[in-house]
Amino acid sequence: MTPSPRLLRLIAATHDFCALILCWYFAYLLRFNLALPADYARGCFGMLPFVAVAHMTIYWTLGLYRGIWRYASLQDLLRIIGAVALGALVTTFAVYMLHPPHLRQVPRSVLVLHPLLLILVMGGSRFVYRLAKDWRQYGHLGLAGEWVLVVGAGHAGARLAHELRGSNEWRVAAFLDDDASKHGQEIHGIRVRGPVREMAHWARKLEIRHVIIAMPGVPQRGRQDTMELAIQAGLKVMTVPAAEDLLSRRVTISRLRRIDLEDLLKRDAVQLDKAGILEMLTDAVVLITGAGGSIGGELARQIAGFRPRCLVLYEHAEFALFQIEQEFRQRFPETPIRCLIGDVKDAERLDQVFGEFRPAFVFHAAAYKHVPLMETDNARVAVQNNVLGTRAVALAAQRHNARKMVFISTDKAVNPVNVMGATKRLSEMLLTTLSDAGSTTRFISVRFGNVLGSNGSVIPTFQAQIEKGGPVTVTHPDVIRYFMLIPEAVQLVLQAALMGQGNEIFVLDMGKPVRILDLARDMILLSGHTEAEIPIRITGLRPGEKLYEELLADDETSLPTPHAKLRISRTNAVPAPAWRAELDAWLDNLPATNAEIKADLRKLVPEYNPEDRRETPPA
Repeated sequence: MTPSPRLLRLIAATHDFCALILCWYFAYLLRFNLALPADYARGCFGMLPFVAVAHMTIYWTLGLYRGIWRYASLQDLLRIIGAVALGALVTTFAVYMLHPPHLRQVPRSVLVLHPLLLILVMGGSRFVYRLAKDWRQYGHLGLAGEWVLVVGAGHAGARLAHELRGSNEWRVAAFLDDDASKHGQEIHGIRVRGPVREMAHWARKLEIRHVIIAMPGVPQRGRQDTMELAIQAGLKVMTVPAAEDLLSRRVTISRLRRIDLEDLLKRDAVQLDKAGILEMLTDAVVLITGAGGSIGGELARQIAGFRPRCLVLYEHAEFALFQIEQEFRQRFPETPIRCLIGDVKDAERLDQVFGEFRPAFVFHAAAYKHVPLMETDNARVAVQNNVLGTRAVALAAQRHNARKMVFISTDKAVNPVNVMGATKRLSEMLLTTLSDAGSTTRFISVRFGNVLGSNGSVIPTFQAQIEKGGPVTVTHPDVIRYFMLIPEAVQLVLQAALMGQGNEIFVLDMGKPVRILDLARDMILLSGHTEAEIPIRITGLRPGEKLYEELLADDETSLPTPHAKLRISRTNAVPAPAWRAELDAWLDNLPATNAEIKADLRKLVPEYNPEDRRETPPA
């Protein structure tokens, strides 16, 4: 049975107390060539209680017993040197400044010899213990670095073990691999202990706190399961670079990194029709609204790889536009860009931009997206920016014969319960009326859920709360959301742009929904803390928030497409011509109050129901 941490600290303190006494006495013996005179012996033993109390108080105060001998490191040795040096200074001060009568017989050489002997005994015993433990458990010595488990005994794991031989930070204790034929074999002298599912067992048995996942070629699902096993075992997890980075020789396999939440949520790579997208975008003028935002910026980066004639980056926020411009100057100097400040509601400015650049493709990402902000005091502004702005961009695209306009929508447009979702649904409906009007411009909507790393998303909020020591705030224990990485979402937007023929709403495969409470717990564990250290607090649903999101409305079905991660929504509610006239009149004379805006939205968007918080999770 493993001793308790309190007992281990007591044993360590007892060891140091005994070392302290013996080193003090032995320093006297060395000074007098093993023949200690009687008068100096009285000084030796008279001083000993003070020395013991002073040193042990300093050692305990400086946290010398928080470390574990099993993991003794250079940092522990430096802590010992500092604590012993401070104790020696206090002793010297007492001898030469306080002048108690029985301390006058302390030779100066003893004041030097004692701390040197202490450092040798206290530091040496810890490292001898660690080396002996390493030899018994692993069959080889860990002269430097922290012991780790490596998951994956294939080519990547073998390369990693070889490269880490010269590392002062990590030492490979054992491999785990699901290939039973490898169990019991050795790679570079390191044994393959068993299957991955035994990770917690071997971590406990070998007293290991870190694991490295060395399976760059394994499908994401397998790596994700391994990461979850490691987190459940309370291990700190690292991973090797991605397979494509290793193949391109951009990094070496020992360039380890901590896993983060994106690794847990990431799915297998999106397969794109790159040849088709290249043919579509090469030598084309592409305009992106909201180009300084999370989605708009990633659209610009990925489109730059398809050699457009010019990228027109249209953004209302000056600083956001400046940032994306600076990034492109450094990362994509060969891509012609034009950075234009403008409001999507400004029809005159849009006409000027469309007339000058004649974009063939328009990606409309500009929008207000923060649900609670739009819900309470900004409903009118949300309609202006999200709906009136979409109409202005769409009409400009029509007037100037753009080939396609792709509208970035959201899962919150499905059975909306908030203003933001209702405005997005209203924009989807608006674009279908433009397509039905015989426009040469084809309008395509792409609907997806939350993206990791976007401005204002839950992930940066949780990270900031954890850095401050908590609590992490979750609105409801049963809230679930769909999540997708920004690059993955944008890849599917480009695929939808290629496939779209007009008047479609593409729905992205968002995978399985994620429980936000579980998300918060995973982030706390990934940060190296526990819920006892970083508590989670339930705050209640915010204005406009519902318990779960959907990708299809109650009256919608979906059709498959040639791409496995894209489906097309089929809605039974197609707006009548009179509806479009009513919408235009309303947008041109918007009510002043939030209450009036919400009341009118309920008339224009039949499925909008603020009272329905979707509080029964889907089966």
